[in-house]
Amino acid sequence: MIAVTRLNGTELWLNPLLIESIEQTPDTVVTLTNAHKYVVRQSAADIAAEVAAFLRSVGLVGSAARRGEEMA
Repeated sequence: MIAVTRLNGTELWLNPLLIESIEQTPDTVVTLTNAHKYVVRQSAADIAAEVAAFLRSVGLVGSAARRGEEMA
């Protein structure tokens, strides 16, 4: 799970495996696969980094990606 903050300051935990899209419009809108949308304070880049860290932590991203190498 990753933590994000709604615009009103409340914390929300999202399952990153359910994130379908992240839009920066100028607020950041996270859309899940169940069509729920959340407007959050974090930037799209920050959320993408949190998702990548989560995927590494559960072993869904290989070691080449951790070293910054291109995947073939």
